[in-house]
Amino acid sequence: MTDLRKRMVEDMKVRRYAPTTVYNYVRCVEHLARHYGRSPDRMELEDVRRFLVYLVTEAQVSYGSLCHHVSALRFLYRITLRKPWTPDDIPFPRRETHLPWIPSREEIVRFLSKVPNIKHRAALTTCYAAGLRVSEVVRLRVADIDSQQMLIHVRQGKGRKDRIVPLSKTLLALLRVYWRAVRPGDWLFPGRYGQHLSKRVVEHACLRARRAAGFKQRLTVHTLRHAFATHLLDEGTDLRKIQLLLGHACIQSTAIYTHVSTRGIQGVQSPLDTTPDAAN
Repeated sequence: MTDLRKRMVEDMKVRRYAPTTVYNYVRCVEHLARHYGRSPDRMELEDVRRFLVYLVTEAQVSYGSLCHHVSALRFLYRITLRKPWTPDDIPFPRRETHLPWIPSREEIVRFLSKVPNIKHRAALTTCYAAGLRVSEVVRLRVADIDSQQMLIHVRQGKGRKDRIVPLSKTLLALLRVYWRAVRPGDWLFPGRYGQHLSKRVVEHACLRARRAAGFKQRLTVHTLRHAFATHLLDEGTDLRKIQLLLGHACIQSTAIYTHVSTRGIQGVQSPLDTTPDAAN
């Protein structure tokens, strides 16, 4: 590990950045170094600008990847290297708005029925039934399932925040079947070597089930979280409550679901339908 990389990692750990964020930021900075063939501490603002132009015009990275690179470079030059020309000189790209595809309840049930492994099915069902991120699901412990109060305790979710979400009766029944079959110890979904199940294993199980269910649309583990929020909104659940259940820091993150929910727009008549003689 180079001295610069070590310093950057230490700076992120001091600020209690999540391990995934540390990994992604380091990878983005390594991308910059490989692109120019020299250390990032020997670069100037113009080098960074041309690298970002390359990412957009030639590499054609996704919006999310571009944001990761910008965040990583802002951190490197503002915090670790303390350059005077950041962060405003490294601008964030304009936010894109893509409405996610939301499977119906029936499609969710069909998808879950295609997961043969009981542990994987229980984990994926928890993602949908409680609206949890996959990183939160795999880190659940048996003690986090409170069947007396019908609650799930989510410890140190995104942003290192704890929260409590309702425990579905249907999910509890499945977890009891799963517990009798697997007998997990500390971790609710144990993996190898005493660790919890990895996110990648759950993601691969999701991919296999999507293919088995015959979905042409892209259904990921995070799609289950989107579906949880949208279905609640369709049922009339208050947006503020959904925000708390999802663990969103701001209501704007939750408001995206108002664009994919069909509640409130079904039954609305087009002015064409109320215009006399419009069909003539």
